[in-house]
Amino acid sequence: QVQFVESGGGLVQPGGSLRLACTVSIETFSIHAMGWYRQGPGKQRDLVASIGTSTNTNYAGSVRGRFTISRDNAKNTVYLQMNSLKPEDTAVYYCNSMPPSGVVAWGQGTQVTVSS
Repeated sequence: QVQFVESGGGLVQPGGSLRLACTVSIETFSIHAMGWYRQGPGKQRDLVASIGTSTNTNYAGSVRGRFTISRDNAKNTVYLQMNSLKPEDTAVYYCNSMPPSGVVAWGQGTQVTVSS
């Protein structure tokens, strides 16, 4: 059964950093584009960053220059390095394929709270 398992969230002050990780239990991880998504309080879930099967990456305008997505195919893991965090980055962060799988359920996500 394919699963997305996110980790690394927490409480951080504005301007701080966090590194999220998502491990995917699938043998064909390397052939899938992956994305990090987030859902803030009372908001819809939106794509934050994506990475293709090579090194091509894309970012939402609100995080470009602050967040970096990367992947380690040997570990079936995708990362999101988040720097210069702002209160508006507070959300539950999820990973999924890009576009999101219509078959595999979303993981539990990891909570990121940016507050002083």
